[in-house]
Amino acid sequence: MDTAADHYARGDWQAAYDAWSRTGPDALSAAELECFAAAVGLVGTHDEVVAVRQRAFRAHEAAGDLHAAAGCAVRLSMDLAEHGEHALAGGWAARAAELVDDIGADCVERGWLAFLLMFRALGEGDLVEAERLVHEAYDTGRRFHDADLTAMGTCARGRLSIMSGRFAEGLAQLDDAMVRVVAGELSPVMAGHVYCTAIEGAQEVSDVGRVAEWTAALERWCDAQPGLLAFTGQCAVHRGQLMRLRGAWDDALREWSLAAERYVALGSTPAIGLTALETGDVLRLRGDLAGADAAYQRAADLGVDPQPGLALLWQAQGRSAASVAAVDRLLASPAGPVERCRTLPGSVEVLLASGEVERARPLALELESLASAVGAVVLSAAAALAHGAVELAAGDAAGALPYLRKAHQLWTQSSSPYDAAVTRLLVGRCLLALGDTSSAQRELAAARAAFRQVGAAPMADLASSLLAPASLPGGLTAREVEVLRLVASGRSNPQVAAELVLSEKTVARHLSNIFTKLDVASRTAAAAYAFEHDLV
Repeated sequence: MDTAADHYARGDWQAAYDAWSRTGPDALSAAELECFAAAVGLVGTHDEVVAVRQRAFRAHEAAGDLHAAAGCAVRLSMDLAEHGEHALAGGWAARAAELVDDIGADCVERGWLAFLLMFRALGEGDLVEAERLVHEAYDTGRRFHDADLTAMGTCARGRLSIMSGRFAEGLAQLDDAMVRVVAGELSPVMAGHVYCTAIEGAQEVSDVGRVAEWTAALERWCDAQPGLLAFTGQCAVHRGQLMRLRGAWDDALREWSLAAERYVALGSTPAIGLTALETGDVLRLRGDLAGADAAYQRAADLGVDPQPGLALLWQAQGRSAASVAAVDRLLASPAGPVERCRTLPGSVEVLLASGEVERARPLALELESLASAVGAVVLSAAAALAHGAVELAAGDAAGALPYLRKAHQLWTQSSSPYDAAVTRLLVGRCLLALGDTSSAQRELAAARAAFRQVGAAPMADLASSLLAPASLPGGLTAREVEVLRLVASGRSNPQVAAELVLSEKTVARHLSNIFTKLDVASRTAAAAYAFEHDLV
């Protein structure tokens, strides 16, 4: 037991867990059971955490330590609620409330109980009561010098401020909570909760700078603790989100797969649904519509709403009516500013694709207002892109260009190659509409290259179709024209395959089709045809 305590004090949770497991819970005191439960929570399974913490609760209760018993009940309620066992969580919250009443006097456990009740108020949609309770929790933590409660209360205040539209105030409160974590003031479990809660808050309003900074800090924190399992899944999810933004889609998919494995080990079903949702979004952009559909279905089965990604998938499948109906439902649902930040960009895209320009226009204005209030570069870029897309769809190419130029600058600043390429494609369309063909071709070619680099095949094909002549000679398809252009410029089949992100077998098949359609027998003859018909 002394060895286990030494391992625990050094932060070697796996070694502490192994030592206490060999000892057995029957030989542990109430205080040792509490530490064992914390170690289990960091490296073990949810069911084992609950079992050990229940033992600790009974030991504290038997010893007449009402304060420690109430604290155990609070943590049991939090553990169970986090894993979706809400009935049991409510029962332990009620037990904590009874013990706090028995204590009678003001105590730190009363603040923790207020923290628990905050979640109930949130579930009922009562933000005013939730804010009252979290202020009570925070004030109690400060009064009793409980670093964990103070930091958790600070973090929760930040999230509630953001949910209420007080973005600057909320982000500042999240900064405050993160400082307490980085300074090493918190217990390990609560430090992990603050890390993940703060990152989620910044991610919800597209504050990529904070997400990147805090995810790096979380990664260092996880790496410094041998055997740590808890919170490593969240770290992988956030790393994947940053990879997706920066165009490393293969890496992002691997990170989410890793995160899902860790969430399975922890028994965290809603979190597995989040990895499925993120995976579905990338597969959709890559043109793997069947894979995206399966991922979105998995997310829905695990309790995560796959919209607006699913509506965008239906749009890509040609199911415009279903897509618009889903967006109508999203827009009509009661939602705070955080939810609107998430759903507005996709809603604008669906409505414009369905020709409902005037319905999209006020949504772009709303997104601009939210972006201005948040001050996040990514959200500002999304708002500028939405405005530009609306003006272009309305037939005002000249009016769209300033918005799109601004969006491209902001997406580039955010290191988001896919979104920057989408913007350049729209710029190219504006320039085509204005008769500036040469400038349009430069924009479209740059966009196509970026799409190919990240693997966004549908958008690369769209850029190719805009670059191709209105009427392709010889019955050639747009893809065949791309292959022919590269062959005519002297590229080999492997070089063509690499540039177009195709297999060599596919390139050979395209080349065979080209020879047949043009009635030629060699690459030289095909190249001559390309030059004769101004395809190069």
